[in-house]
Amino acid sequence: MEAESKQSGTTTTNWTATQTYAMAAVCLVIGVLVGYLVRGSAKPAAQASPASAEMQQAATAPPSSVGQQKMPTLDDMKRMADKQAEPLVAKLKTDPKNVDLLNKIALTYKAAHQFKEAISYFQKALDVDPKNVAIRTDMASCMYYTGDVDGALTQLDKSLTYDPKHPGTLMNIGIIKWQGKNDVNGAVASWEKLLKLNPNFPQKAVIEHMIAEAKQQKATAQSSNQPKG
Repeated sequence: MEAESKQSGTTTTNWTATQTYAMAAVCLVIGVLVGYLVRGSAKPAAQASPASAEMQQAATAPPSSVGQQKMPTLDDMKRMADKQAEPLVAKLKTDPKNVDLLNKIALTYKAAHQFKEAISYFQKALDVDPKNVAIRTDMASCMYYTGDVDGALTQLDKSLTYDPKHPGTLMNIGIIKWQGKNDVNGAVASWEKLLKLNPNFPQKAVIEHMIAEAKQQKATAQSSNQPKG
């Protein structure tokens, strides 16, 4: 990026307002495309993976100079994530089995949509703490984003062996079965199980909307496939 070319001899973990605003815009667009997937470690009412504090601040800043800068590429975002993760990776060298540290690094890469790197750190965390449902759910989301639909569902099914009522897991199983496998019945079954096991789920209205939308989509498809005349 232009800012980096002017400072080729220096390294910094601070992003410019323009860079972070642009990255926040990219994250927002990609977040819309992947739909309702929730973070495993987020509270039930939260959706998707939150951007860093810098991204959130940039998202509310006036985009006065954004139009003068090109959008960051995935390579740009990778470099940004590497810089942000650098001090965490340094700490990891003296404490390689620190689950919290591994998770923070993974989330840093996930926020920058560097899903393969995120998966590697999530997996290292799970090697230490295999029963951590939140981390496994986050890793499954990254696997889905890379196109590994079956792998994502396998991880989510494993999460349910540790916590059969986990709302984020059940919600994501439904979304992936619907969007990734075109399995409306499987998706609806997962969401209905979520609501049955978690009657006070804060996003109940969202789940009910997805159930109705999935059923309507199936009905429309069946209707269009029927012979006419």
